[in-house]
Amino acid sequence: MKIAISGLNNTDNPAPGIGVAKSLKDEHTLIGLSYDPNEPGVYQGLFEKIYLMPYPTLGFEELKNRIVYIKEQSGIDFIIPNLDAELPLYIKYQDEIRDLGVNTYLPSLECFEMRDKSKLPKLSKELGIYHPKTIEITSLDDLISATKEFGFPMMVKGNYYKAYKAYTLDEAIEYYYKISNEWGFPLLAQEVVSGEEINYIGIGDGKQLLGGIGIKKLTTTELGKVWSAVSIENPMLLEVAKKFVESTGWQGPFEIETMSYANHINLIEINPRFPAWLYFSTQLGINLPKIMIDLALGKELKPNLDYPKEKMYMRYIEEAMVDFSDFTKLLAKKEL
Repeated sequence: MKIAISGLNNTDNPAPGIGVAKSLKDEHTLIGLSYDPNEPGVYQGLFEKIYLMPYPTLGFEELKNRIVYIKEQSGIDFIIPNLDAELPLYIKYQDEIRDLGVNTYLPSLECFEMRDKSKLPKLSKELGIYHPKTIEITSLDDLISATKEFGFPMMVKGNYYKAYKAYTLDEAIEYYYKISNEWGFPLLAQEVVSGEEINYIGIGDGKQLLGGIGIKKLTTTELGKVWSAVSIENPMLLEVAKKFVESTGWQGPFEIETMSYANHINLIEINPRFPAWLYFSTQLGINLPKIMIDLALGKELKPNLDYPKEKMYMRYIEEAMVDFSDFTKLLAKKEL
């Protein structure tokens, strides 16, 4: 099968595409979809061909035209979108994309909207766990009111992307403008909860959880991306993941981010995609992208939820030398 994969950034703000590609490269031919010729994943030798993509803000017609072109040129059978900014388009128009002869394995638009950050308080009650008090922000006055209620530190978050911990009013205002200028409104103000940051990555078939692993974050980048972690067994976290798939009818990949303290779990976020640390799951014997492809092909699978515990994930930096002509060709021709 020929599979197109987006999310090729691999810096201190890594995207999931490289982990997905490494999980599938031995069995499938891979095509890279990039939004920026500077993305390191373009040059890692994982893809048969690279195509630059139109920004999601240009709308579905631009995306559709590009997919049609790539289908004609490279014969792709399947697309795995891995970026928050592009997922709404792929999810909303997945039937139209399928009509082009290109398959996906994604949740419904209704499911996607259920795990919107602004709707997590309701979802957390259904899952039987806690959720930090959160206030939607559409103005500077809203932000100031939230600081009076929560005090400091306080989280300032975009509804889809970016989150910062503010320790002063000046910092909160700085992050307010930083996020809103890039991602628009609404923003969210959220109380800070203490504890260990534990996450679960999994995949559902619309009925049950078919694969996944849990980790505890040890160190992160400034943007909260995992730099090191350890695989864990947490029955409460596993139960939350199972309930999430069963109660929402979730189809596709997801990541649940939580804070754990004593016997309490606070739901922080649910990402509707694989995370950047995905390949750790593959290394532990749970190849989630492969499970996703098998499900898309209609194969009957049994849940695969057992994996080694207390194994450590460690991200590291690697340098590479590539021809500058590759960069200029991709920039000029929009394909490489």
